[in-house]
Amino acid sequence: MTENTNVTVTTCENGPYEIVGEVDILDANGVLIRQTTKTFLCRCGHSAKKPYCDGSHKKFDFQDAGLAPE
Repeated sequence: MTENTNVTVTTCENGPYEIVGEVDILDANGVLIRQTTKTFLCRCGHSAKKPYCDGSHKKFDFQDAGLAPE
């Protein structure tokens, strides 16, 4: 992909991060895993498909409002 512009990361209440925009997802060694315009990344730590969300937050009753600290 070319220059990344207009990327939005939204913290979903009791769920994953929603990433919208042209992004490259790289592993720890900088190897490209995926190019996408929309994806959901695990925030609860229980996904079997990390870094992607697989819905495990529901099974493990992950609770986090996803709001910025006051």
